[in-house]
Amino acid sequence: MQTLDLFSDPASGQPEPMGPRAFLLRGFALPRVDQLLPAIAGVAEAAPFRQMVTPGGFTMSVALTNCGALGWTTDRHGYRYSRTDPATGLPWPAMPAVFATLAREAADAAGFPGFEPDACLINRYLPGARMSLHQDKNERDFDAPIVSVSLGMPAVFLFGGHQRSDKAARLELHHGDIAVWGGPDRLRYHGVMPLAGVPHPVLGSQRVNFTFRKAE
Repeated sequence: MQTLDLFSDPASGQPEPMGPRAFLLRGFALPRVDQLLPAIAGVAEAAPFRQMVTPGGFTMSVALTNCGALGWTTDRHGYRYSRTDPATGLPWPAMPAVFATLAREAADAAGFPGFEPDACLINRYLPGARMSLHQDKNERDFDAPIVSVSLGMPAVFLFGGHQRSDKAARLELHHGDIAVWGGPDRLRYHGVMPLAGVPHPVLGSQRVNFTFRKAE
């Protein structure tokens, strides 16, 4: 499989290929950051960030919340999508319009026109938090791409193959970068190395990552 080193230039201006149908859009979200940050705060006020438990009984190092018609959750009973927040029994907050617009524009820029996400998982990484290699396979619709937006501290994104044992490329994601993958790349393993480095000037010692999916 293709192996990529860390990028030294975080603003090349053109989609950077990660695979046959996988691209990194450097700085794509930057023009909308002033709208995205209050939208995230609004979602978190209605459905606070929390660290969930995996089916194996481990507490995730990453805190999460959701917005949209469906939200991704995990507990001792498994991974799944739910229309309600398990903490409150209420529907997840509606997806902010700026979220949906950005997701559609990024998907289109990466060659996936007509993307209409119904789920947005928002992850908050503090220093030391990580995400182990995994596949996004709880969705019913594998034809739609994954659109993943990064804000805050830089992070090292691992983009592997279709087997967990495949060697993973390492890509440094910066504030405003968006990764999009679909088609033959849709079920590739991916993850995030433990967050480390210099605090972000605006968001401080955290990284916020929100990922759009078509779950149904």
